[in-house]
Amino acid sequence: MSQAVRTRPDGSGQALHEAYDTALLDLDGVVYAGGNAIAHAVESLGTARAGGMHLAYVTNNALRTPDAVAEHLTELGIPAEGGDVITSAQAVARLMSEQLPAGARVLVIGGEGLRVALRERGLEPVESADDDPAAVVQGYGGPDLPWGRFAEASYAIARGLPWFASNTDLTIPSARGIAPGNGAAVQVVRIATGAEPQVAGKPLPPMHKETILRTGARRPLVVGDRLDTDIEGAFNGEVDSLLVLTGVTDGARLLAAPPQHRPTYVDADLRGLLTGQPEVAADGTGFGCGGWTATADSERLLLDGEGEPLDGLRALCAAAWTAAGEGSCELDAEKALARLGW
Repeated sequence: MSQAVRTRPDGSGQALHEAYDTALLDLDGVVYAGGNAIAHAVESLGTARAGGMHLAYVTNNALRTPDAVAEHLTELGIPAEGGDVITSAQAVARLMSEQLPAGARVLVIGGEGLRVALRERGLEPVESADDDPAAVVQGYGGPDLPWGRFAEASYAIARGLPWFASNTDLTIPSARGIAPGNGAAVQVVRIATGAEPQVAGKPLPPMHKETILRTGARRPLVVGDRLDTDIEGAFNGEVDSLLVLTGVTDGARLLAAPPQHRPTYVDADLRGLLTGQPEVAADGTGFGCGGWTATADSERLLLDGEGEPLDGLRALCAAAWTAAGEGSCELDAEKALARLGW
């Protein structure tokens, strides 16, 4: 089903934690970074939960088990159980179980999260291409994953075995900055083999299917920091989304977003769950939000006024996305973003 092209962020007169029954929250870059809670995350999620919103944690990171993730969240002050966590390891394990015979051996290139998810689906993890596997699965294995594991995958794939990947995120936020993600590791095996994996994680349908099956959400709100996984996944699933600016997305990337990467709402952090969202209104030849007006000429985006920087960014989104239509905005936004501190 085709979707209307979004040309501006939506407003909401109701706090988002009251307007939606379930928050489908990404973890890395949204709730924590490098194991430490992001500012305002613990308090904001506690208030949203107390207000009746179901919180589910949906991550493309396949390294840890849901129980381990839930334990970590609880230690941070965010009470959670394993059933509240949905991982790309679970999504790829279901995808594989639909194509492989029960009890099939699977060569695992990744962490414990993949192994547990495979066993949950009746598949047997193995470590070598010589262990008679029926398929190969690759997921994020942490920064210390030995290089030889990529070679092991390549040997098996070269023999004609089907190859699956939990996700293809090129980067992952850490406490020290942006680090290579599973997509970078997948690219290593792709170069060695010339093969292409079946991918389960965000933004693809297997992950959305897994999430809805496990949460039972009726009016979900996807909350994420990445345009190409979280926001595109929401677009593909035809559900609303909130982009928070605590992870990998900056103002320039947001303004250049093509339709499938344009979020329903934009906010600084998870405090955005607890408030309404301001309207972005057409204002003559431009778009107004708060005290700002944004316009576009043939070369650049222009911003006039003053007020909260986020309101200025929302107005710029409307000007940029309207100018771009079904494409990506290529207008110069440097001066406009500089006025907002980006």
